[in-house]
Amino acid sequence: MSTLTPRRAAAALAAVAVLVPLTACGSGGEASGDGDGKGGAGKGGKTELTVLGAASLTDVFQAAGKAYEREHPGTKVKFSFAGSQALAAQVKQGVPADVLATADTRTMDGLKGETGKPAVFAKNRLVIATGEGNPRRVKGLKDLTDSKLKVVLAAREVPVGRYGKQVLDAQKLKVKPVSQEPNVRAVLSKVELGEADAGLVYKTDAATAPKKVDAVDIPDRQNAIASYPAAPLTQSEHQKEAASFVKWLSTPKAQKLLRKAGFQHP
Repeated sequence: MSTLTPRRAAAALAAVAVLVPLTACGSGGEASGDGDGKGGAGKGGKTELTVLGAASLTDVFQAAGKAYEREHPGTKVKFSFAGSQALAAQVKQGVPADVLATADTRTMDGLKGETGKPAVFAKNRLVIATGEGNPRRVKGLKDLTDSKLKVVLAAREVPVGRYGKQVLDAQKLKVKPVSQEPNVRAVLSKVELGEADAGLVYKTDAATAPKKVDAVDIPDRQNAIASYPAAPLTQSEHQKEAASFVKWLSTPKAQKLLRKAGFQHP
């Protein structure tokens, strides 16, 4: 048996510490521990694909995973969701995975050599999330500058944080957030829990909590468009299956699921 290289050893440790907790729920919503720990064949000889997805894809990818498995009975899909920047770090660390889907092209472009050719499969836009009923009567971006308003944003290294900075800078607005979060779902959670009065999130994320938050639209001329690319990872042990999943994301079936979740056509 060959000895572990430093890179493989680091990857194994990272997989235990980071990947396993995040992939506790597979496409079927249950623990996915059937494989060999390397994305190999699980019970019944199925190929297990591990997909690293941006946090904003959590709900739609769970549905997409089930649909993909029905169309490809020889493949089981597992997901790990986090901020795109955190996923990129996992890829660079060599965490075992097969596909990467980010919420921006900048993060994907920074992984050249680690991925195959990326394909944009969806787009998104920002909204202002407020508490249910919009109790602070937020009407637009300018209201976020009110010092009495508790605003939460994503950190600038996170795609949604960069998009947020882009739209605020374009309007020459200075916003002092009470916190800067590691991903868009963390921003949404702060607003849901009443720990913030407002936050900038993607339209699709606000739509996942219609009974807890309201979404204030941002006019197109003030907004930013987020592009979502996906690519197979060069480290994948299942190149053919990984490429198949990426290609499937642009099929009518997958696009229908994305439209239903509020994503825009790529």
